Amino acid sequence: MGRKLFCEISPTTYKISKKKEILLRYMKDFFSSEKIAKTHSNEELPSIIKSHSSILIRNLAGVDLRLQENKVTNIMLACNKVNGIIIHPGETFSYWRTIGEATQKKGYKEGLVISRGGITSGYGGGLCQMANMIHWLVLNSPLDVTELHHHSDALFPDDRRRVPFGTGTSVSYNNVDYRFKNNTDQDVQILVWVENGELCGELRSEREFPYRYKLVEENHHFRKEADKYFRISQVYRIVIDKSTNEEIAKELILDNHSAVLFDYSLIPKDQIRDDIN
Repeated sequence: MGRKLFCEISPTTYKISKKKEILLRYMKDFFSSEKIAKTHSNEELPSIIKSHSSILIRNLAGVDLRLQENKVTNIMLACNKVNGIIIHPGETFSYWRTIGEATQKKGYKEGLVISRGGITSGYGGGLCQMANMIHWLVLNSPLDVTELHHHSDALFPDDRRRVPFGTGTSVSYNNVDYRFKNNTDQDVQILVWVENGELCGELRSEREFPYRYKLVEENHHFRKEADKYFRISQVYRIVIDKSTNEEIAKELILDNHSAVLFDYSLIPKDQIRDDIN
C-alpha cells in the first residue's frame, strides 16, 4: 500500500484537513472577481424554464429512517435560504454562499452524509438532494455550470428514480460547492419548496428562451469486472428548437462507470450484461 495522505491518518487529521480546505475556499472567494447572486424576490418571474419534484423519503436498504426524516427538516431550512433567489446576467449562483453552513445552532439535524466513499451522518445531512434538484433544473436550461463534483459511485439501488443516473452533484461545506453562471441577457430565478412529501423546484426567467432541453440515458446496464460490479450508462443532453420541435444538438454529458457499493443481490438480474464492449 502507498503512503497515507494526511487526511487519511485519523478522524482528527481529517477534520484538520477539512478546516484547511474551508479556509482556502474563503480566501479564494475573497480575492475572486466572481459576482455571487444575493438578491431575493417574493415576486415570481413569469416564464417557467423547468419544473421538477423529487421524493424526500425513499426506501434505502440499511439506512436509518430517522436520518431521512431529519433530512426533510434540513431541506426545509435550506429552502428558506434559496427560494426566490434572483441570478442577474453575469452573476454566479453558489450553493453554499446562498445557504451558509448547516449547523446544529441553526436548527439543522443529523442526516445522511456521503463522506470519503462511505455513508455516515452529520448535521445538515441530506442537503445534496437540494443541490441535485437545482442541478437538474440548470441542465434543462441555457445556464452554464461552473462548478460540479460528480458522484462517482452507485451508492443505492434505484427506488422510484425520475432522472437519469449520475445527474446529481456532491456538495460539502464549503469547498465542495455547486455553482452556475447566468450568461444570458435576462434574470433567472430559483423557487424551491416542500409539498406532499416531495421537494419541488422551478427555474424561471423574465422571458421564454427559444430552446428546450431533454436528458436521456442510453446503454444502461450493470457489468462485473474482476470481482466488482459497475453501473454503466451514457447520459446525453439534447437541445430542441421550440419553434420547429427539431433536435439541433446532442451532447454527451456523462459517461458513467460507477462502482456498485450496495448489496449485489439487489442488482436487477435482467440489467446485468457479461459483455465488455
